Amino acid sequence: MSYLLHLDSTAFDAESLSRQVARSFRDTWQGDVVYRDLAVTPAPHITAAGVSARLADPSKHTPEEAAALLVQDELIEEFLGASAYLFTVPLYNYTMPSTFKAWLDQVVVVGRAIVLPDGPPAAGRPAVVVSARGGSYEPGTPNHGMDHLLPTLETAMGPGTLGLEIHAIKPQLTLAPVVPEMASLIDLHKTSMTEAHAEARRLAEKFAL
Repeated sequence: MSYLLHLDSTAFDAESLSRQVARSFRDTWQGDVVYRDLAVTPAPHITAAGVSARLADPSKHTPEEAAALLVQDELIEEFLGASAYLFTVPLYNYTMPSTFKAWLDQVVVVGRAIVLPDGPPAAGRPAVVVSARGGSYEPGTPNHGMDHLLPTLETAMGPGTLGLEIHAIKPQLTLAPVVPEMASLIDLHKTSMTEAHAEARRLAEKFAL
């Protein structure tokens, strides 16, 4: 069975703008979905046992290595079973939430999600990343070049690693309605949200199973 793997990593619940844009994608999507809320049920951070388990002879695994391997295998099999991906990964302090990084560290495993020299099993599959941010990091803005989330995901999940075809949706200026000093940017924020919802629906239609 092929499906959409939808991972939420934002700390906020329904009020999260990343989740709201992802909901527009889900409402348009036609097909099965496997869902994980990493804010509610986070993947464990990688441990020494999790690293050594991949290098050791399975017959000599310690109990800790065997347990760590079970966690990795569950997440990797779930990842590889999907034909498309929807990730909500808001920009927190210029990078990704630790919940998403923890999941990524469990999945980016050479020999499973990365296979050398044949290439990654998930190569070419589409991944929609919804990444709301409080300001703007576009060219010409004071914060341009300070987004260390999307470039990292492109490196860790794109061609050469997991092989995904990443499509970023970036709702911007989300702090404008709540920070008085940003009040003049509210209209730009609203426009950004409208465009983000429209792009989410467009991509859901494009990648529907």
